[in-house]
Amino acid sequence: MKVSEIKGQLVIPTERFSLRPVRDSDAGLITLYASDKRVADMTDHIPHPYPPGAAEVFLERVLAADTLEQVWAIDGGVDGLGEVLGVISLKRVTDDQSEIGYWIAPEMWNTGLASEALNALVAANPLADKSMVASIFQDNPASAKVVMNAGFSLIGESEVFCVARKGMVDTWDYVQRLTE
Repeated sequence: MKVSEIKGQLVIPTERFSLRPVRDSDAGLITLYASDKRVADMTDHIPHPYPPGAAEVFLERVLAADTLEQVWAIDGGVDGLGEVLGVISLKRVTDDQSEIGYWIAPEMWNTGLASEALNALVAANPLADKSMVASIFQDNPASAKVVMNAGFSLIGESEVFCVARKGMVDTWDYVQRLTE
């Protein structure tokens, strides 16, 4: 499967779907899934309830030319799975390190989708990172398993504020070293 580009951002194919840059037309499905409390509760930044227009504001921000974040839709449309099954992102932390973030539509949980998306993104390494980091809520062991299976190593614990929960949440922090 061949990697291509759209507006300078990689399109990364996998066996079941492709990771493609988000687009304005994704707003409806992003709103649908981000409005689910189960999704919002496992991210630090998605509010619950999800306000009207939030997906459009998110897309405007991440599609801006000066953004420090690249976001891909997990698009299974070619195989009839749906155009947005979740999103996965890389946000610049330093010149050679990015933080991975992702969420998956609840009906696709426990299908290996997150693992396939994360492995594809790490293998493509679209920002030529020397390392990638991830912060996983400690009450989300399935997500911890995803990052560990992708070769990330636990480096510590911390806590972050979760907008949907309106409080601090304990996290496990991971790193994947890609080059020496």
